[in-house]
Amino acid sequence: MNAIIRALRVPFLAGSIVPVIIGAAFAFLEKSFDVVFFLVSVLGVAALHTGANLINDYYDARGSDSLNVRLNPFSGGSRVIPDRELGPGTMMVMALFFFALSLACGIWLVFAGRPLVAVIGLLGLAIAWAYSSPPLQLMSRGWGEIAIFFAFGPLVTLGTAYVMTDRMSWPAFTAGIPQGFFIAAVIWINQFPDYDADRAANKRNLVVKLGPERARYVYAFVMLAAFFSVLYLVGAVGLHYLIMLSFVSTPLGLKAIWIFWKNYDSHEGIIPAQALTIQTLIAHGVLVSVGLVLGRFI
Repeated sequence: MNAIIRALRVPFLAGSIVPVIIGAAFAFLEKSFDVVFFLVSVLGVAALHTGANLINDYYDARGSDSLNVRLNPFSGGSRVIPDRELGPGTMMVMALFFFALSLACGIWLVFAGRPLVAVIGLLGLAIAWAYSSPPLQLMSRGWGEIAIFFAFGPLVTLGTAYVMTDRMSWPAFTAGIPQGFFIAAVIWINQFPDYDADRAANKRNLVVKLGPERARYVYAFVMLAAFFSVLYLVGAVGLHYLIMLSFVSTPLGLKAIWIFWKNYDSHEGIIPAQALTIQTLIAHGVLVSVGLVLGRFI
């Protein structure tokens, strides 16, 4: 049972659940929040993310995970296949189960009167599968980070808001941009401890292509872009100014950048920065959501 729990990588689900909360907060601002639709959306997105994690472990076990000796709580996968705690077949069955659960949630929403969920959901499913699985394996071609930006940011906020409001909205799409940057930063920083194993396995993500020295500049840029994008959302898109409450989380992000900058090539030293990156993602997303909710009353 412990191996199954580790394989699910539940703590990482914050990366997909937080943008659902933002999309729901946007719908609340638009006076269209629905508890049932919200819960089904959380379940569907979390199941899709879990399936993506499992399928990622399935394919990485054949490649970089078997070569990786620089393991920490945030990098190197769950290790249940290389450590022979679960077999590859079991991981694939579990992945398909969670993909099916996500699909069932989508079908329910379609029959509840939200037909465009089929388009949004299938696009998310396609990205989740293509990120790790051949023939595309976006994670090995330098496209994985961009795909994750959209799949765990704007696509989720758009889909959640659509489920609630029954309309597609450009502001709802853009509301996920900061989260897109943050989840890309999480993926980015977690690739640094995996660098040697990924390069040996010919897993050509952008950190491998750029090399750690240059790739650290991109991490800092992406983290800062997440914060500055809030100004775009307020000034150009017209989202409520109270989402600028999210700047309260700036010290977390700056601390993550500072620690990472000094320790990007240190196996142990990078761990606090990895943790802070996830904490920043959560804190920023919650504060954006609070700003949207409060905006309904101001």
